[in-house]
Order: sequence, then C-alpha cells, then structure tokens
Amino acid sequence: MTRTPAPADPSAPAPATVPGPTAEPGFSPPATAPTHPTAPGSATGPPIDAEPGAAPRATATTGSDPDLGPGTAPGPGVWEELVTSALLGTDRRPPSGGGRGPGAAAALLDAAAAETVRRRAGLRPARAARRPEPAPEDPRPPLPPAAARRLTALLTDRPGAAGGGRRGSAPDLMELLPQWLATANARGFAAPPQVLPALLDAARGRTDLRPAALRFAGPRALWLARLNPDWRFALRATPGGGTALPGSDATERVRALWNEGLFAERVTLLASLRARDPAGARELLASTWATERAEDRLMFLDSLRTGLEAADEPFLEQALADRSRNVRATAAELLSALPHSALAARMAARAATCVSLDRTLAPPAIAVEAPHECDAGMERDGVVAKPPAGRGERSWWFGQLVEAAPLSTWPARLAGRTAEEIVTLPVSDGWRNELHAAWCRAAVRQRDGVWARALLGAPTAPEAGGPGAVSLAERAKLLGTLGAVERAEWVAGFIATHGLSEAFQLLGMCGVPWATPLGRAVVDALNIARDAGSYPWSFSGVMGLAERCLDPSEAGRLDGLLAIPDEPEDASPGAGGYWAEAFQRLVTTLRLRAAMAAELGAGL
Repeated sequence: MTRTPAPADPSAPAPATVPGPTAEPGFSPPATAPTHPTAPGSATGPPIDAEPGAAPRATATTGSDPDLGPGTAPGPGVWEELVTSALLGTDRRPPSGGGRGPGAAAALLDAAAAETVRRRAGLRPARAARRPEPAPEDPRPPLPPAAARRLTALLTDRPGAAGGGRRGSAPDLMELLPQWLATANARGFAAPPQVLPALLDAARGRTDLRPAALRFAGPRALWLARLNPDWRFALRATPGGGTALPGSDATERVRALWNEGLFAERVTLLASLRARDPAGARELLASTWATERAEDRLMFLDSLRTGLEAADEPFLEQALADRSRNVRATAAELLSALPHSALAARMAARAATCVSLDRTLAPPAIAVEAPHECDAGMERDGVVAKPPAGRGERSWWFGQLVEAAPLSTWPARLAGRTAEEIVTLPVSDGWRNELHAAWCRAAVRQRDGVWARALLGAPTAPEAGGPGAVSLAERAKLLGTLGAVERAEWVAGFIATHGLSEAFQLLGMCGVPWATPLGRAVVDALNIARDAGSYPWSFSGVMGLAERCLDPSEAGRLDGLLAIPDEPEDASPGAGGYWAEAFQRLVTTLRLRAAMAAELGAGL
C-alpha cells in the first residue's frame, strides 16, 4: 500500500492585505483551468458580500477536471477526500476519479496542488490596515560603533553555567548592563534602533533596569510599546504614556490624565510632577483626595517623600485623621521627618516624659519609664496601639515615640550632652537596646549625620554593634546618611578589623566604583580568605559585588592571585583551583568594564 504525505493545508492564505488582482496583468488561465464558484453552476469567485479575509466556502464545479480525471467534478468535500486518501494510502483509498498503481501518489499530489490554487484564488483581499505613524526622531547623538556592539553583547550573551555550584570564569554580562546604561545616559547617547526590542525585553524581565533602560531607549521605545502589548510597561512608566506634558496646554492635560488615567499612570504622573513642582503635585493630590480609595491614598501619599517640605505639613496633618490606619501611619512618619512640625513637637513632649537622667547613680545613667497606655492622641499621631507578636506593649509604644521625636530633643533633656556622649551613657533596667534602636531609626528618618556617626561608633567596635547600633542591619541604614567618602572609609575599617563575613550588607551601601581604600580592603580580605583554605562560595556575594563595584584600575593588583596556590593540609579539597577561577572571573570582568568605559568615553 502506498502512503502519501498529507498535503499542506491550503487554508494558509497567500498575502491578502494588498488589494489587487490575484494574477499578473495580462495573464488568462487556460480553458481547462478549474474555477471556484460559490455553488454548483454559480459564477466564479466568492459572494460579493463575503467579509474581507473570510475563509472560502467548499464549492463544486461542473464539467470535467483534468487533474482528477474525466467527468470528475470537485464537490464540497474535495479537499477532505484528498486528505483522507493521503492518510490512508492511495491503494486503500484512491482519490475520486483516480486509479491505483505507481502513479497514484503523484496524481494525488497534483490534484492537491490544483485544489490549493483553486481555494486560494477564491480569497478576497482583506481591507488594508491603517499604516502606523513613523517613529519619532531621537535627537541625541548615536552610540560609538564599539559601544553599540558591546550593548548587543550585553543584551544577548549569557555566561556558561558550570556545575557543582561554580559560576566558571566567564563574566556575567547582564549584571554589567545597569552600569553601562547609567554611563550611556550620563553621556547623552541615543539607543540604536535595532537593539530596542532586546532592550525592552530585558527591562520587562528586570524592573530594576526599567528607569535607565527607558531613558536610554528614548521616544522610540514608547512608539514600539504601543505596537506590542508585552512592552506596555513602558507606557505605564511614563506620564501620559509618553505624551509630552510641557506646553501651553500642559495644565489641562495633566488634569485630564489625573482624572481619567489608569492608576499606574496617575502614580507615575504624581511622582514626575512632585520631582519638578512639589506644590503643584500636592495641590493635584488634594483635589481628589476625599474620593480616592484607601490603598490608592497610601500610594499617592508615599510620593510626598520626594521634596518633603514644611509646606506639606497642613495636608499631612489632615491625613492624620484619615480612615485608614496605614495612611495615618505614613502621614505621621512624614511629619516626624519635619523637625519643626507640630507633630514632631507633640512626640518630643511625650518622649521626654519617658526618658530622664538619673544623677543618683555613678556614673549618671539614663532612666526609662515607658508609657502605660496608648491614648487617642497618640494613635492619631501615628502610634500603632497593637504590638506585633512577641513584643510588649509598653516597649512597642516607647520605641515609636522616641523614633518620631526630633533628635534635638535629647541634648537639652540630658544635661546638654552631645550625641557622642549620650550614646555612651548606661541605660538602666535593660532599656538600652530599645532606646538605641529607636534613636537609630530616628537618625535614618531625619537624615542626621551627627547622630548616625555617634550610633555607628568606630568601625573597630565589636561586630554585634557599636555604642548605639544593635545590629549590622541598623549600621547599614545609618551609613546611608553619610557621604560617599566617609561611608567607604568606615566600611574599609570594618573589613580590615572583622573581615568579610559580616560585611556584605555594609558594602551594598557604598558608592560605585568603590574608593581605593575600600577596594583594597576587600581584595586583601579575599586574599586572606583564600589562604585560609575555605571554598570561595561562602564569599560569592562579596565577589559578585566586587565584579560590579571594584575600580577597574585594581585589576593589575589581582594578577598575582590568578595562580593556583599551594594548599595547606587542612584546606578544603580543590579550594585553590576554585579561588583561582573566581579571581580570573573578577579580573576578566574588571578589564571588560575598563573596555566599556573607553568605548563610551567616560568612567564607569
């Protein structure tokens, strides 16, 4: 039995979006060519009222068909018959009008080809779609060719995965993309049009890339986003979906978008407006505040963190009476960040009654008397009455009062002592950690560098905390209030004293590239860890940070670490080789970053 492959589905239409004849000008089919009437005996072609692009009906013709044999008229099931014959075999199911034998398979395929042409010829072209407007021009200068090739590599290449928890020696190019985008944006380059799809795909998968990627992609990214639903996040991330707000009618368009836009568009609009016109953003928010949902009010209120100023106080005071507890708490937090606000003064008065100096002790100590109740006034000012599980009520209320009180309260309350002197005072009855933790949160909220330095203490202090900080997490937050140079120097001193085991979250607070003292402290600590004979995987987080943050000029100092060292007897098996591989990846990445900097004409 001869089996013949099933013919392709002829319903796959030929291009039907371009109107015009289906044959070349001047072409006329032979007299024996099959026609495609809509019903037996009808005129050739589909009905005039058929919808554009509609599938042709199965029809029949009169007379003989040379492809199927004399006297054969293709009826409504001609195509189905051909498919059935192809599936069952021409010996078991010869096509209608055909015979069995060696030529049956070829005859079947010829008949299928003719029927395909017949069906396609009956298709009417669909109505042409409206051509999209051309993409807007990007006036920024183009990328240098080498930088454009590098961007393509960053977007498409992936390091080879190694087994056994090893990353191999290949750099992780996608982790270098944020730095590349930051530098390209600083230089004012325009994105090459051909990389925009890959750039938008990368930003779709990584929200941390979106601000820099969309800035670099420019107006053409918004044009593409309107054509592809997968990239609609670009429209949500831009006020008005990319419509330029400045102009003579900017106020009307802002108001229309605020009143009619989607929630994500309104959040983005408010944040954008707040960055350039704090008062205008506050007035816009106030105009619809009473009609917003509670969860929306919370998100909108959070935008006031940008450019927070004394003029925001009346609006925030009104928000203290909001129906939502979360909204009230956020308004109270913002007001407490304004040291001269009425709420800050109320919190200072409450906190001062809880903290005093006990001069009867030698040396004098801080005495704490936590509040015995959380009254309605405290709740209105943002104090959460119910503590979390495992936390006592009085300590919970006390911490919130101290956190919200201006730090300027304490020198006057504690006999004129400075912040450095205050944090070294003993605290009676086991309240030290609670008091110092609240001061840490206050220093971070109020961006007070003096108190942050006092609470941090010397970097050589015990790892469990300085004179005031109770954990490394608190120290990391306090570091954020200091300048970049001071921050790097403090972390370098910490690493030189304590090594890298507790330094990961501290390093994350330091600017990029790391200052020279910090970079060298990290490299020295990695070298010490290698000599100790442990595997490098315990320091993979620090190593990853070093690849992105270490100054590329430090690559030369690392060349001596690429060789496999002699392993001590108590070393982990093969650890030296793994360390050499990790350092090779670090050096390769640093030199790649140096090349990127040269291609963009600016330092990373």
